[in-house]
Amino acid sequence: MAKIRLISKTKKEFLYDKPVDGFRIKEDMLAQDPGCKDAKDAIAIRLNGTIYDMSCSIRENGNFEFITFSSGEGKGIFRHSASHVLAKAVKRLFPKARLAIGPAIEDGFYYDFDVEEPFTPADLKKIEEEMRRIVKEDVVFERLDLTRADGKKKTKELGEPYKEELIDDLGDDVTEVSFYKNKGFIDLCRGPHVPSTGCIKAFRLTKIAGAYWRGSSDNKQLQRIYGVAFPTKDELKEYLRLLEEAEKRDHRKLGQKLKLFSFHEQGPGFPFWHPKGLFIFNRLIEFWRDEHKKAGYVEVKTPIILSRKLWEESGHWDNYKDNMYFTKIDNIDFAVKPMNCPGGMLMYKEDVHSYRELPLRVGEIGLVHRHELSGVLSGLLRVRQFHQDDAHIFMTEEQIKDEILGVIKLADRFYSYFGLSYHMELSTRPEKSIGTDEQWNNATEGLKSALDATGREYRINEGDGAFYGPKIDFHIKDAIGRTWQCGTIQLDMALPERFELTYEGKDGQKHRPVMIHRVIYGSLERFIAILIEHYAGKFPLWLSPVQARIVTVADKFNPYAQKVLEKLEAGGIRAELDKRQLTISKKVREAQLDKVNYILVIGEKEEEAGTVNLRTRENEIKGEKKPDDLVHEIKNSVKELS
Repeated sequence: MAKIRLISKTKKEFLYDKPVDGFRIKEDMLAQDPGCKDAKDAIAIRLNGTIYDMSCSIRENGNFEFITFSSGEGKGIFRHSASHVLAKAVKRLFPKARLAIGPAIEDGFYYDFDVEEPFTPADLKKIEEEMRRIVKEDVVFERLDLTRADGKKKTKELGEPYKEELIDDLGDDVTEVSFYKNKGFIDLCRGPHVPSTGCIKAFRLTKIAGAYWRGSSDNKQLQRIYGVAFPTKDELKEYLRLLEEAEKRDHRKLGQKLKLFSFHEQGPGFPFWHPKGLFIFNRLIEFWRDEHKKAGYVEVKTPIILSRKLWEESGHWDNYKDNMYFTKIDNIDFAVKPMNCPGGMLMYKEDVHSYRELPLRVGEIGLVHRHELSGVLSGLLRVRQFHQDDAHIFMTEEQIKDEILGVIKLADRFYSYFGLSYHMELSTRPEKSIGTDEQWNNATEGLKSALDATGREYRINEGDGAFYGPKIDFHIKDAIGRTWQCGTIQLDMALPERFELTYEGKDGQKHRPVMIHRVIYGSLERFIAILIEHYAGKFPLWLSPVQARIVTVADKFNPYAQKVLEKLEAGGIRAELDKRQLTISKKVREAQLDKVNYILVIGEKEEEAGTVNLRTRENEIKGEKKPDDLVHEIKNSVKELS
């Protein structure tokens, strides 16, 4: 009799003696333990580290755990299954459609189709209705394993050239492929899937877009349908509510309305900063400089354009050339920098360094350019030109833990100040990497030791590090629960070697320094986009381009209002006067829509009393106040950066 063990607090063991059929996880598990909620909610299992469909039968000893929708892996399996339901619906309604790919993505799923005519919103509605019929049928997902040759024959029979190409592109070591059958529908897929279509209780198709096959503009443009899916209608309803809220917070719309920045067809992916937006940009840099000075950093600035020779030496020419812009000067190849690091290496080599100088913390707000495909550009979140709050720290191996800990504390100071919670992830050595085992072990242990010292929980992403070293990523959470990867700490064992960086040790000999790259904002442009959406445009007083707007009941009160404006400005308050000939209610409403913190109403009563009538952008009435008292109140409300 064999046994398997459920990985849980109770460490339950289950015995089975079914040499032919094996242990049917869900059925046999519930037979032995009817109250196991995870078994009831499970959509897949992990056995000895490998994920399987619930329909599989177990014929080996080992440990297993249930995968539910609540986990990241569970969401991925669920959403991928929803994409198969979408594909089945499309094939029913449009039999000539050819299937491309249909993966799960962070917030849902999509499927790419080759169709004769582009899909319309009316088509989307019909497809969604057909998906509901398929879900109601509650048909099981049945796995079919074939040899690679038979799999290719199957795709030919099905008339699916894109699937055939996917099989052709598999590595030579792949000898078997899998398909999933679902009552009249079959699709090439490695799985796993939810037990049946009936599991997908709630879904919504969200949009149609064009997408090139394999992301290359040289290939045919396909039709992509996006959607979201959840196990319950309540979860879908909550998601759609958050989606509506996110739409209201869209930084592209708010940026235009609040006159912060703009984009123009003459420079796609290159933001134009307007006065109010540039104020926020500069205020963030001021904060960055103040905090980094306190943390022992010096600041430098390196050129935007440097010669091809440098980029060859750094390895970017071979590994990053497709994302770079180039020019010629005096018939010599130059490149616009996509990163600040190579310039930082040149500056380090300018001097002879001693162990006494280390750690050396060098920061740079560097303007970088990276070529992005036009299809992925997205406001300030994905641009071709941005400012990176880079820093390179040169140190000895013994200093790794303390320096990493210092960066984590600095990042925590920044994110906490903006009201952003976050979690950290440690990414370890990938299959393709440089450096020795000893270097990687020391580097990874240094990062892990620093993370452990914080006392915070963190995730480990095995094999997801950079090719030149392990890294820590900061994933911040905004006001409506979305996460964004911003800060990163990367240990680099490549550039110090490539540029032959050295320092003189205690023994008088030359040694190779350890170096980390790190950013906290990441990209200032992207961070501002996140802040706009996090605050929904309602910036805190210290960051608001306009802290107060004066509105008058009639033109005759403008002279007094002008004196109030001058008094506020003399007190260091960022204020403006609305002299337009509009009704007072319209002026107040527009000030609220413009997210101005304080609205100061002036009429006859206020002029006679030498006061202003104060209200907030949330329409909270504060009453009459003397301008001098208001200056004092606003200054006290602004959180000091200390």
